Amino acid sequence: MRVLRLLIIVPLLLLLVLFALSNTAALRLGLWPTDYVLELPASVVILGAMAVAFLAGAFLVWISELGRRRRARQADHSVKLLEDQVKALKAQLSPPNATPER
Repeated sequence: MRVLRLLIIVPLLLLLVLFALSNTAALRLGLWPTDYVLELPASVVILGAMAVAFLAGAFLVWISELGRRRRARQADHSVKLLEDQVKALKAQLSPPNATPER
Protein backbone atom coordinates (compact mmCIF):
# COMPACT_ATOMS: atom_id res chain seq x y z
CA MET A 1 0.00 0.00 0.00
CA ARG A 2 2.86 2.33 0.81
CA VAL A 3 4.53 1.63 -2.53
CA LEU A 4 1.28 2.35 -4.38
CA ARG A 5 0.96 5.67 -2.55
CA LEU A 6 4.51 6.59 -3.54
CA LEU A 7 3.85 5.59 -7.15
CA ILE A 8 0.98 8.08 -7.22
CA ILE A 9 2.46 10.94 -5.19
CA VAL A 10 5.95 11.11 -6.73
CA PRO A 11 4.80 11.73 -10.34
CA LEU A 12 2.27 14.31 -9.15
CA LEU A 13 4.91 16.14 -7.15
CA LEU A 14 7.25 16.01 -10.14
CA LEU A 15 4.55 17.57 -12.34
CA LEU A 16 3.93 20.23 -9.70
CA VAL A 17 7.62 21.15 -9.55
CA LEU A 18 7.92 21.22 -13.35
CA PHE A 19 4.83 23.45 -13.54
CA ALA A 20 6.25 25.84 -10.95
CA LEU A 21 9.64 26.00 -12.68
CA SER A 22 8.21 26.59 -16.15
CA ASN A 23 5.74 29.36 -15.17
CA THR A 24 7.96 32.00 -13.61
CA ALA A 25 6.54 35.09 -15.38
CA ALA A 26 5.49 37.75 -12.89
CA LEU A 27 1.80 38.60 -12.60
CA ARG A 28 0.51 41.78 -11.02
CA LEU A 29 -2.34 41.23 -8.63
CA GLY A 30 -4.19 44.31 -7.44
CA LEU A 31 -7.01 44.89 -5.02
CA TRP A 32 -9.41 47.26 -6.77
CA PRO A 33 -10.51 49.84 -4.19
CA THR A 34 -6.98 50.16 -2.83
CA ASP A 35 -3.63 50.75 -4.41
CA TYR A 36 -2.33 47.43 -3.09
CA VAL A 37 -0.43 45.58 -5.83
CA LEU A 38 1.41 42.30 -5.46
CA GLU A 39 3.71 40.74 -8.03
CA LEU A 40 3.99 36.97 -7.87
CA PRO A 41 5.12 34.23 -10.25
CA ALA A 42 2.32 32.81 -12.38
CA SER A 43 2.73 29.35 -10.87
CA VAL A 44 2.19 30.68 -7.35
CA VAL A 45 -0.93 32.57 -8.43
CA ILE A 46 -2.41 29.57 -10.26
CA LEU A 47 -1.59 27.03 -7.55
CA GLY A 48 -2.84 29.40 -4.87
CA ALA A 49 -6.13 29.88 -6.71
CA MET A 50 -6.46 26.11 -7.08
CA ALA A 51 -5.80 25.62 -3.36
CA VAL A 52 -8.40 28.24 -2.40
CA ALA A 53 -10.97 26.65 -4.75
CA PHE A 54 -10.25 23.18 -3.33
CA LEU A 55 -10.63 24.37 0.26
CA ALA A 56 -13.85 26.25 -0.56
CA GLY A 57 -15.30 23.13 -2.20
CA ALA A 58 -14.27 20.94 0.71
CA PHE A 59 -15.89 23.38 3.14
CA LEU A 60 -19.14 23.40 1.15
CA VAL A 61 -19.26 19.59 1.07
CA TRP A 62 -18.54 19.46 4.81
CA ILE A 63 -21.39 21.89 5.51
CA SER A 64 -23.80 20.00 3.26
CA GLU A 65 -23.05 16.70 5.04
CA LEU A 66 -23.73 18.01 8.57
CA GLY A 67 -27.38 16.94 8.47
CA ARG A 68 -26.55 13.44 7.28
CA ARG A 69 -23.94 12.97 10.00
CA ARG A 70 -26.41 14.15 12.64
CA ARG A 71 -29.08 11.70 11.39
CA ALA A 72 -26.50 8.88 11.35
CA ARG A 73 -25.55 9.61 14.97
CA GLN A 74 -29.22 9.61 15.97
CA ALA A 75 -29.79 6.31 14.14
CA ASP A 76 -26.77 4.74 15.88
CA HIS A 77 -28.12 5.90 19.23
CA SER A 78 -31.57 4.44 18.45
CA VAL A 79 -30.04 1.13 17.37
CA LYS A 80 -28.06 0.90 20.60
CA LEU A 81 -31.19 1.57 22.68
CA LEU A 82 -33.16 -1.04 20.75
CA GLU A 83 -30.39 -3.63 21.11
CA ASP A 84 -30.33 -3.02 24.86
CA GLN A 85 -34.12 -3.48 25.00
CA VAL A 86 -33.88 -6.75 23.04
CA LYS A 87 -31.24 -8.06 25.47
CA ALA A 88 -33.41 -7.11 28.44
CA LEU A 89 -36.47 -8.81 26.95
CA LYS A 90 -34.49 -11.97 26.14
CA ALA A 91 -33.23 -12.02 29.72
CA GLN A 92 -36.82 -11.80 31.00
CA LEU A 93 -38.04 -14.64 28.76
CA SER A 94 -35.34 -17.17 29.55
CA PRO A 95 -35.66 -18.92 32.92
CA PRO A 96 -32.72 -18.10 35.17
CA ASN A 97 -31.80 -21.69 36.15
CA ALA A 98 -32.85 -23.65 33.10
CA THR A 99 -31.08 -26.94 32.70
CA PRO A 100 -30.85 -28.44 29.23
CA GLU A 101 -33.09 -31.45 28.70
CA ARG A 102 -31.52 -34.80 27.85
